[in-house]
Amino acid sequence: MFSMIGYPNVKINLGLKVLRKRPDGYHDLETLFVPYPGISDVLEVITGEDYSRTLSGLKEQYSRLTQAISEDGKLMITIARREGVDWDPLKDLTAKAYFLLAAQYQLPPMKIYLEKRSPVGAGLGGGSSDAAFALRMMATLAGLDLTDEQLAGYAAQLGSDCAFFIYNTPMFGSGRGEILEPYPLNLEGYRIEVVIPEGIAVSTADAYRGIIPQEPERPLKEILRLPVTQWKDTLENDFEKTVFAKYPALAAVKAQLYEKGALYAAMSGSGSACFGIFSK
Repeated sequence: MFSMIGYPNVKINLGLKVLRKRPDGYHDLETLFVPYPGISDVLEVITGEDYSRTLSGLKEQYSRLTQAISEDGKLMITIARREGVDWDPLKDLTAKAYFLLAAQYQLPPMKIYLEKRSPVGAGLGGGSSDAAFALRMMATLAGLDLTDEQLAGYAAQLGSDCAFFIYNTPMFGSGRGEILEPYPLNLEGYRIEVVIPEGIAVSTADAYRGIIPQEPERPLKEILRLPVTQWKDTLENDFEKTVFAKYPALAAVKAQLYEKGALYAAMSGSGSACFGIFSK
């Protein structure tokens, strides 16, 4: 096997509580990560002399591809995005995943092709998902026999919610979000609708600005055990207060989801995407 293609999906957060600021500058939080397959990127990783199965399609769809090669020539990365790429490809989390593994193991030269379909700055974790999928694909192509726990350990070094995407199943997250435990979420009979407002991207740093960490009166796990119909007034995302104050349009999106009949609606992560849970 010389190439792999994956479809890194995004996630939503059911509840998000910011508990306290840590000495290392991060915050302790609690949240339930839930995979959302309705939005995904396309990621191809190639090693050896194998050819790309996605490059010709990217050239047809995108007027311009952004490309970079590492100084040692061992990594080439190509990114396609409808809105254009305004970051250094070698600082993309997929490239960082390669450099992280290459520092520990003998990796062959690799090529990354990433079609970025998921939104940036929407609180859906698209970049983190790309990184986690890249780690697994690169480890497989390089013949590394890494467990999920080992991959999650590397993923946690790339971003607070990266480790979740190694498991890609409902997980209760604590610490920075990298401490994970399986959670038996049952949303059978419900559907999730995600709304991504145009022209609004929220940086995590902005979302944290103005947040006042505090211990919740009621444990998040206790609230999550309630029926979905009781979540509206109990299951909260602490970032909504600061983000909605700066972007009132997002509060309007949440309200519109309830007007459409959502049993529960919230902003995902640090925003800007919002989602609603509806009966099927």
